[in-house]
Amino acid sequence: MERETTVLIIGAGPAGLATSACLNLKKIPNMVLEREDCCASLWKKRAYDRLKLHLAKQFCQLPHMPFPSDAPTYIPKHGFIRYLDDYVSYFNVSPFCNRTVESASFDRVSGNWAVFAQNTLSGKIEKYSAKFLVVATGENGEGYIPRIPGLDSFSGEVMHSSGYGNGGKFEKRKVLVVGSGNSGMEIAFDLSNWGAKTSLVVRSPVHFLTEGMVKLGMVLLKYLRVDLVDKFLLMLSKFKYGNLNEYGIERPSKGPFYLKKATGRSPVIDVGTIAKIRAREIHVLPSIVNVNGSFVRFVNGETENYDAIVFATGYKSTVRRWLKDDGGLFGEDGMPRKGNQNHWKGQNGLYCAGFARAGLFGISNDAKAISQDIGLILSHQI
Repeated sequence: MERETTVLIIGAGPAGLATSACLNLKKIPNMVLEREDCCASLWKKRAYDRLKLHLAKQFCQLPHMPFPSDAPTYIPKHGFIRYLDDYVSYFNVSPFCNRTVESASFDRVSGNWAVFAQNTLSGKIEKYSAKFLVVATGENGEGYIPRIPGLDSFSGEVMHSSGYGNGGKFEKRKVLVVGSGNSGMEIAFDLSNWGAKTSLVVRSPVHFLTEGMVKLGMVLLKYLRVDLVDKFLLMLSKFKYGNLNEYGIERPSKGPFYLKKATGRSPVIDVGTIAKIRAREIHVLPSIVNVNGSFVRFVNGETENYDAIVFATGYKSTVRRWLKDDGGLFGEDGMPRKGNQNHWKGQNGLYCAGFARAGLFGISNDAKAISQDIGLILSHQI
C-alpha cells in the first residue's frame, strides 16, 4: 500500500514537530515518520536526568507556542518534554512511529519523492509519496564514540552519554568522562556529586560562561556586533573563573559566540564543574593514547585504571545512509554544505530542518522558513 501526501517529514524530534505544526496552520497536508516508538525520543530516552535547556526559555520555544510565563527561565528536561507533548496535541501533529526509513529518492517522472520505510512492528516495507520532503532527523541522529586503540579491550563499562541517566550506580567507582562540551562537563559534575572518583578528558580549548552571561550575550547580539559581545563576555568570564591553565583548561583564541556561529560549538555553561575542578574533585586529563584492559594512557604520560568510561563526544548525522538525489545539499558528514545561505532548502522540493547548529532557536527559524516557502510554491500552482 502506498500513502500519499503533500509534505513528508522524516523525524519527529523538535524540528519535525515544529515543521508539521507550521504546515498544519497553513492547512498543508503532511505526514511525519519517526523510527522510535515516540516523538522527541532524544529527550525522552537519551537525555540525562539533570539536563535542562542551556539557553533562556525565550530562545528555545517552538513556533507559535511560547513557554508559560510561570515556567523557569531555564527549562528542565521533564518540563521540556511536557512542553513538546502539549505542542504535539495543540497543533494536531500525528507522527507515524516505528518507521525506519530505508531510502528516499526523487522520481523525475512523477515529480514526487518516493520513500520506503520499514514498519518495525509488522516488519513490512511501506511506500510513501510526497511532492516535498523535509529531512528533520537533525544533527543528533546517532551517538558518536571515537576510535581509540584498545578500547575493545576495556574491562569495565563503556557508554555514550545518550545512555547515561545519573551517577547513582557509580558511587565510589573510578569513572572517566571523555568530552568537554556541556554534556561532558555536566555529567562529570553529576558523577562527582554521586560520589564517583571522576576524571575528565579535555582535548581542546573551551569557553566557560554562566547562564546569566549567555542570556546577556543573546540579548546584546540584537544590538551589537558579535566581536564586541564576545569581548565583553570574555572579560566577565575571566573575572569569574580566572586562569584555568594550571588545571589543564585553556580558552580558545576566538570568542564564544563567534565559534558558535562558525563551528556550531557552544560555550560551556558552568553548573559548578569549575569549582570541583579547582577543588581537585574532578581530575582533568588530556587526550587518550590507548586503552589496555582497565588502564587508560594519556598523551601527558599518565596511566590510570577506571571502572567505566562515559563518552560525551556528541552525535553524527545518519542522513547519507538513506537519502538519495539530495542534489548536493548534504556533505559527506551528513550536514548541509557550508556557504549555502538558505541551508534549509535543496532541489526538487527537498528541505532540511534542525541542521543549522543553532539549537532550538535555529529549529524554529527553519520550520517557519520551510512552511512559508512550501506555502508560496503551492499558492503559485493554484
